Amino acid sequence: WAAKGTRLLGIRAVIAESYERIHRSNLIGMGVLPLQFAGGANAEALGLDGEETFEIESPEGVREVKVGATRPGGAAVEFAATVRIDTPQEFEYYRHGPDRAPDDGVIGWLLEGDPAIRWQVLKDLEDADPGTWRRERETVVGSGWGARLLRVRDAAGTWGGGLYSPKWTSTTYSLIMLRRFGLPSGHPAALEGCALLVDRGASRDGGIDLSTGLNRSETCITGFVLALVSEFGFRSPSTEDIVGYLLREQMEDGGWNCQRYRGATHSSFHTTINVLEGLRVYVETGGLKAAEVEKAESRAREFFLRHHLYRSHRTGEVVKPEFTRFSFPPRWHHDVLRTLDYFRASDAEYDQRLEDPIDLLRRKRGKDGRWRLQNRHPGKVFFEMEKVGKPSRWNTLRALRVLKWWDGST
Repeated sequence: WAAKGTRLLGIRAVIAESYERIHRSNLIGMGVLPLQFAGGANAEALGLDGEETFEIESPEGVREVKVGATRPGGAAVEFAATVRIDTPQEFEYYRHGPDRAPDDGVIGWLLEGDPAIRWQVLKDLEDADPGTWRRERETVVGSGWGARLLRVRDAAGTWGGGLYSPKWTSTTYSLIMLRRFGLPSGHPAALEGCALLVDRGASRDGGIDLSTGLNRSETCITGFVLALVSEFGFRSPSTEDIVGYLLREQMEDGGWNCQRYRGATHSSFHTTINVLEGLRVYVETGGLKAAEVEKAESRAREFFLRHHLYRSHRTGEVVKPEFTRFSFPPRWHHDVLRTLDYFRASDAEYDQRLEDPIDLLRRKRGKDGRWRLQNRHPGKVFFEMEKVGKPSRWNTLRALRVLKWWDGST
C-alpha cells in the first residue's frame, strides 16, 4: 500500500535520501519514479517542504537527472537526483506501470506452445471468454503433451506399472500432470485412475496409503489424491474421509508434515503446499466441508507468510537455495513460484510479507521477458517438455499470472 497509495494520490515521482529494496521495487511496479538526492543533499538542506511544483527531466537512459522545484512564491531551486531504476528490466516495469499488459511478444510465444499452455494463457492472461478457453482446453485430450501421456497408459489402467512408484511415471504422478495440463473433468482415463488410487490406497485413518510398509496414510499423497478426485469429478464417500484426515493432521503452526507421526513439530514447506493445492481444488469444486477447509487454508497461508515462503522465521536466512529455483513439474517439491501460484489461485488478501517473494520473482525475469526453467527433479519421465536453463513457457505463464494477480491486489 505504500506504493499503491502513492500512485492513487497522483504522485509520479518520489525523491528520498535512501530506499528499502522492496519499497523501491514496488514504486517501480506502480510506475512511480524513485529518485535519490545526489551528493549528500536532502530536503532540509535544499529548503524543500513539499509545497513546491517539480519539473523532472526524462529518466530514459540516464543515471542522473536535473530536478527543478518552484516554490509557491515563485522562487526556484535546481538540484541533481540519482535515478534508482537499477536494471533495464526494472525500467520496463516502470515504463508500463501498474496497467502494463505482458509483452505481446511473450504472449505470442506462449500461444505458440502446447495446448496445455495455450488454454491457461487465454484464461489467466488474456481474459478470454469461457467458451474460448474451454474449447482450447478440450484439445488437450487429442493433441500435444496431454495426448502423449494418455497414450502411454497401460492395459491395467495404470501408468508406469505402479500406483505411486516409479517416480515420475507412476499413475499418481501421471494423473497430477494431466491435471496440470487441464484434462477435462470426467475423462474416463482419469476417473479409472482415481478409482484405483482410492480403492487400493484408502486407509482406516481416512487418508491414502500407497507406499509399502507404512501401514498408515501418507499426508503428501493424500493431498495429491484429494486434488485429483476433486478435479476429475470422481464421486466417492472416501473424499470426505480424506478431507477429515487432512484437517486432523494440521499442525499447531498451521502447516503439515508427513513426518509428524515420527515426532516432527515444525511443518514442512513441501507437505504443506501439497496439501494446500488439494484443499484448494476441493473448495473450488464445491466440497461439502468448504467453509472448514478455507479456515485451515488460512492458517496454512499464515505459516508460509511467517516464512516469506522461503526464509527461516527465526533468522530470516534462506531455508534451502532450491526453494528459490523454479522447476516444472514441481512434483512433491515446494518452491517460491509454485506457492505464489497457490496464493494467486486462492485469491489471498494482500500481505506485506509477500513483497519479498514477489520481488524475487521479478528479479528472475530475463531481459527477453521470460522466465527460465531453473531446476529439474531427477526421476523417470515419459518425455521432456522443456530444458533446464532455457526459457520456460510453464514458468513464464505461472509467473505472469502471479504478477497480474499481485499488481491487481496491491
